Amino acid sequence: MARDSQAALVALNRFGFGARGGASGDFVNAASDPRGFVKSELSHANAALLEMPGLSSTPALGKALFDYQFEIQQARDAVAKSAATEAPSTEPKAQRRNPSLSSIATDMTAKEPMASSADGNNANAAMQPNPPKPPPQPANVIQKTFRTEALARIQRASFADCGFVERLVVFWSNHFCISANKGGLARIWAGSFEREAIRPHVLGRFADMLKAVEQHPAMLFFLDNQQSLGPDSRAGINRNRGLNENLAREIMELHTLGVDGGYTQDDVTALARVITGWTFAGRQGQLGPPGTFVFNANAHQPGAQRVMGKVYEQSGVAQGEAVLADIARHPSTTKFIATKFARHFVADDPPPALVARLQDVFGRTDGDLKALATALVDSSEAWEAPLTKMRSPYEFLIASGRLLGRNPEDPSRYLGGLSMLGQPLWSPAGPNGFPDTSAAWAAPEGMKLRLDISAQIASRLGDGIDPRELLGLVAADAASPDTRRTVERAESRQQALALLLMSPEFQRR
Repeated sequence: MARDSQAALVALNRFGFGARGGASGDFVNAASDPRGFVKSELSHANAALLEMPGLSSTPALGKALFDYQFEIQQARDAVAKSAATEAPSTEPKAQRRNPSLSSIATDMTAKEPMASSADGNNANAAMQPNPPKPPPQPANVIQKTFRTEALARIQRASFADCGFVERLVVFWSNHFCISANKGGLARIWAGSFEREAIRPHVLGRFADMLKAVEQHPAMLFFLDNQQSLGPDSRAGINRNRGLNENLAREIMELHTLGVDGGYTQDDVTALARVITGWTFAGRQGQLGPPGTFVFNANAHQPGAQRVMGKVYEQSGVAQGEAVLADIARHPSTTKFIATKFARHFVADDPPPALVARLQDVFGRTDGDLKALATALVDSSEAWEAPLTKMRSPYEFLIASGRLLGRNPEDPSRYLGGLSMLGQPLWSPAGPNGFPDTSAAWAAPEGMKLRLDISAQIASRLGDGIDPRELLGLVAADAASPDTRRTVERAESRQQALALLLMSPEFQRR
């Protein structure tokens, strides 16, 4: 039974988000057929798609933001005009007459206040079932959209049977990351980017995901490609502006080939020329419906370009698509993706044999990501390697909610907890995404914050929960004697629950 429990522990934690409280069958099902339990999600049609009421498309969200920004600008202009014609006062008359006029003229790239108490960004509010409610604050379209998208993602992860597909979504979303901190467009598009460019291809082909990502307005905005003009293009000559290489560099360094993938600075520059004109339509819709991907021929650098030793003839948007298709299949890309995939799921220093097997599957199947995921689950290394990876803050909070049977109805506790623990949702510090090693999340300060959150969860829920029963859901017979003894000897249920949430069996995956 201990062997079956260990396999179930791997199935639930290495590949999923942990067992669900109130669903005691999770551990039983995982123990009876560990590989089948994990792979069952891969057979569901459109398993990764996320379609819920209230979720809008990128163009619809873009239009909403453009209209909101236009409204703000009109309000600002009205305030400025009124201030210029009125006598000086300690409080502008325009504001005294119509307070809403100046209040609407606030930062039009307003961000979700994830660092404030409004989102429970402190130990007392994080992950509590009924956190203290702050005074109501007006939410603009950016904040409302971000919270709606966040709740949809959190709910999907909370209710998934195993959560393997959702873990794949998280992996690929961090691989092809944008940051909501970039501004209004990045923040309002963060969720739709994941829904439209990542989820449809999680069990599809890498080349298709790559194309969808690089042509999505959120990525183009995040890495400034809408500012990139071919030096010899009509727009480049007229505006005396040139290339922006941000997107081209990250495509090669972070998205495909890897930093040692064999490309040069000349290749980066050539790719930057190739994807000039890749942009999105603005508010006025001169190039297409607002918020949609468009190819602006007037901004595209004319002529053939040599990338990684191959010449690509001038052919509009197809020139860039051809380059992406080739580097998606490059041996350096195959090695980079296989290594990163194994590192995320198995170990910081992944077994070379596993990396080689994943590399072979990726190359042989033309980047079939479902085949890659299946090969991972079928490998012996993924089941035999010890559970040494530290759960990321997102994985820890989702696993906690699942174990305690919480039904997320408000994203505030999760958003606050993620900010507190250093992994604000869809907001990494740079284009390389959040770190994916245990050392990054196991620092003493980070663990202290996890303990604070665990203690607050326990203070609210501990009296109504028997942690000894939860230990069976967490690890069953695979729980170490130390963990079992610590939980059983706790002075109270609250203390026992906090200690259980901080146990190696729960923190490691």
